[in-house]
Formats: sequence, structure tokens, C-alpha cells
Amino acid sequence: MKLLARYNRVTLVTTVVVMLITGFAYYIAIHLILINDVDKDLAVEENEVMESVRQNNHLPQVFESNDQQISFYEAANGSVHRHFLDTLYKLTPNPNRSRRHHHNGERYESGRGLVTSVSADGKYYKVLIVKSTVETEDLVTIILLITLGVVLLLLFILFLINRLLLNRLWQPFHTLLKGLRAFNVADNKDILPVETSIDEFRELNQAVTAMSSRVKNDYKDLKTFTENASHELLTPIAVINSKLDSLLQTEGFSPQQSKLLNDLYGSVSRLTKLNQSLLLLVKIENHLLERADDINLKPVIEEFVIQFEEIFQDNGLKVTGDLRDKTLHTNPYLIDVLLNNLLSNAIRHNHANGEIMIRLNDVKLSIQNTGEHTELNAEDQFKRFHKSPSSEGSGLGLTISRQICENLGYDLRYDFINGLHTFTVFF
Repeated sequence: MKLLARYNRVTLVTTVVVMLITGFAYYIAIHLILINDVDKDLAVEENEVMESVRQNNHLPQVFESNDQQISFYEAANGSVHRHFLDTLYKLTPNPNRSRRHHHNGERYESGRGLVTSVSADGKYYKVLIVKSTVETEDLVTIILLITLGVVLLLLFILFLINRLLLNRLWQPFHTLLKGLRAFNVADNKDILPVETSIDEFRELNQAVTAMSSRVKNDYKDLKTFTENASHELLTPIAVINSKLDSLLQTEGFSPQQSKLLNDLYGSVSRLTKLNQSLLLLVKIENHLLERADDINLKPVIEEFVIQFEEIFQDNGLKVTGDLRDKTLHTNPYLIDVLLNNLLSNAIRHNHANGEIMIRLNDVKLSIQNTGEHTELNAEDQFKRFHKSPSSEGSGLGLTISRQICENLGYDLRYDFINGLHTFTVFF
């Protein structure tokens, strides 16, 4: 999940939870305040009743109204305790507001009552003063709906602000991330600085730019060292080869000495190939082989098959092909190296009387070979100096092949299909 999406989700959930809690508390507070106002009105009516009884010594005349009712009931002396209560308000006939029906057919609505007592004409009375709370509840509902509307509007505005403003604020980060994805240590392009007023992004940009510069400098130093070392090795290797050739032509060696010389000659030959492979890698990575011509791959592959024919026969390998014309505008030397490496790999890692299948069409070139019956690790095959213990190669053939494909814009993959080790170049 993206950071922005997680932030929006946390913000939205937190806001909704806080709004629900505060909204409930707000509703309770308003309800209590309005009920308290009704209780004050009931207390005023109580005082008026008491004042009327005190002046006239008899119960006041009671009039029915749409929002207040006063009832008197005879009771035993001292049996009534003054208190407020939530009760029902009996409606007058044909009221013009929302009501609910009682079980006896009479209509009632919610009300607030005050129970008190009074003595008049030598008798003790229970007094019930009831006021309708419908208007109070309607007012609470209206306030609640207005508050809910304001909250929803606020959430919608917050959502828009988060979506528009935060996307703009995070734009430098996405630009920097795009530059990191496109960064290639072998290219001459640097990560462009991002203009931003946010301190964190500016520090991140400075750190990434400095890191990429250090990496490129280290990589250039390593390439320079590799290139210089390979060039410096050319002369002593050539001298050793020349001396060994002269020494091998000399007679009078014992069988043991001849074997030692042959082993030494083979080791120097492998060292020569390794040095050539390293030089080739340096040239490919430095884009020093940029010449391109139109090449039809079909006759080139057929020519390689003819060149390897004796090796195929010596190892009892059966070669089958399905080749179609495919013209590429590319470097002929790199194509020769690529084909030579892939075919040599198919021969080297095959078994006696095995098979090699070559297929070429407009989309891809695939070379399949028999060999080990287990799938190999795809990524390990293209690592430098990775090879099987029984291999006599330098461990750079497939590395060079992948580097060539990346340099030419192709994609080289390894798959294990129907028991066959398959290397495919997608054009």
C-alpha cells in the first residue's frame, strides 16, 4: 500500500471516529441543556401554582394547551416527593404536529414532567406539570443534522485537500524515485537534482545525488583498473605463450615434464581467454562497440553450425534447427560473440549423444540443450565467474552474453522447458 493511501486511510478513520465520539457527546450536551431549560420552565409553572394557592387558598383553574398540562390528584399527607421525570404528554384533539398513538386510542407525544405537592382547602394534592418536548427534540434533531452536514462537508474537503495538496507535496519524491529507477551506473547520465522547498525531500535529494556520484566514480575507477590490468597482462601472457611454444618444440623431455608443460600451456590458454573476456566486457560496458549493420541471422547461425560440426560429431550431439530469416540492425562482432558463447555453452554443458535445438523467428532466438535433469538458478547463470565445478570455461561467457543483449536492447532469459535447458534472446 502506498504511503499516501495509508495516510489518507488513517486520517479518514481517525476523523470519523473522533467525529462520532464528539458528535455523540455534543448531542448529549445539547439534549441536557435543552432539558434543563424545560425543567426551569416547569419550575416557573410550579411557582405560579404555589403563588396562586397561597393567595386564593384553593387550586387554580387549569386550562388545556398544546404544550403544557397541569393535573391535581388528592394524596396522603407527605406522600409526594418533588422530582422531574420523562413522561408522555396527552394531546388535545386534532393537533397539527407529529404524534404517536397510545394503546387506548388516545394520542401522546414525549414530554417532561415535574411532580410536586400543594395543600389547598385543607387537602393535600399531588401536582403533575407536564410540558411537551417535541419541539425540543425537533430542535436537537435539526442541530444534529446541521452538525452532521458540516462534518460530512469537512470530511469531503479534507479528502480533496489530501488528494490534491499531498499529491503535489509528494511530487519531488516521485520525481526522485523515477530518477533512481532510471539510474544506471554504466551510463554517463547523473540523477538530476529536484527543486523543492521541503527540507526532508531536499536532504534526501542531496543524499541520493551524492551517493550516485560516489557509485559512478567507484565504478569508473574499477573499470579503469580492470581495463588497465587486462592491457598490462597482454604482454606478459604473450611472452609466456611464445616461450612455451618454443619450449614445446624442444626435444628431450621426459613424459612427466611433457605433462607439466602441457598443463602449463593449458592454464596460460585459459588465462588468455579470461583476459580477452574481461577486455571485451570493458568495451561493451563503455559502449566502445557501437558500429551497426543490417545482418540476417539465419546464414550467420548456419555458418556457426558448420564451424562447430566437428565438435558436434566428436561429442555425438544431434543438432536440429528451425531457422527463419530475421534481419537486425546491430553490431556484427557482438552478434558473433553472442552466438559463439550460447552455442559453446550448449556444447560444454551437454552430455554425450545429447541434443541441441536452435529456433529462430521474427521475435526470438532460442537455443536448447540436454544436460542435467534439474533446473538451474536463472540469475546465477549470468553472474560473473559462476560456473559448474566440471566446467573448463572462465565463467564469463553468459555474463558477456547478457551484457551484449542489454547493450543491444535485447532480453536474454534462462528457462527449463520439458527437461531442456533453454536460453532465449528476445529481440
